[in-house]
Amino acid sequence: MAKYKKPKAQSNTIALNKKARHEYLLQDKFEAGMELQGWEVKSIRAGKVNITETFIQVKNGEAYLHASQITPLIQASTHVVCDPMRPRKLLLNKREIDRLVGAVERDGFSLIATAMYWKKCWVKLEFCLAKGKKLHDKRADSKDKDWAREKERMMKHSAR
Repeated sequence: MAKYKKPKAQSNTIALNKKARHEYLLQDKFEAGMELQGWEVKSIRAGKVNITETFIQVKNGEAYLHASQITPLIQASTHVVCDPMRPRKLLLNKREIDRLVGAVERDGFSLIATAMYWKKCWVKLEFCLAKGKKLHDKRADSKDKDWAREKERMMKHSAR
């Protein structure tokens, strides 16, 4: 009798913005759906997404994702005119949009995309309220990271 092998779990992550943690001090996380066209979904499934320079802008009570690049597939976009850098509408509740507008306008926060992932069959975008870091903040973070790494090395060698 053969044993049943579980299929390996695939990562749901489509794209990450690793630079965001270095450049910004991230506060609150939000999750939003995206309004996409058919060719965009096919390109996302193929992994042709870049969100490193993306930001979110709230205009007329609606949130839009700007500067994200979804490269069209040649097979999927033969009959459609594709704009890989078009602003994409984010699907948020009115209450969430009002909270974001207040934080951006009053407190001087920015809205930065940090990850794009699959949730069941929908594409979700994770973004954060963020404040830009100064140069001395970045230096302090790198010193802390180096010290934590050095501590791990010391603890590993002392345990032998």
